[in-house]
Amino acid sequence: MENTQKVLDAMKKAGKALKAGEIAEITGLDKKEVDKAMNLLKKEDKIISPKVCFWQPK
Repeated sequence: MENTQKVLDAMKKAGKALKAGEIAEITGLDKKEVDKAMNLLKKEDKIISPKVCFWQPK
């Protein structure tokens, strides 16, 4: 499974806004990989930030 999909699935499963570090813990990915995946998801307009440093699926 691609990292972006892992990140998106973790966000959906959590049911709340998460920080990148929390997503890294859940997915087992390196935080740098999570950041890359999140940047791609932001560009694709699939995630939003309800408050600073927290992200959730759109």
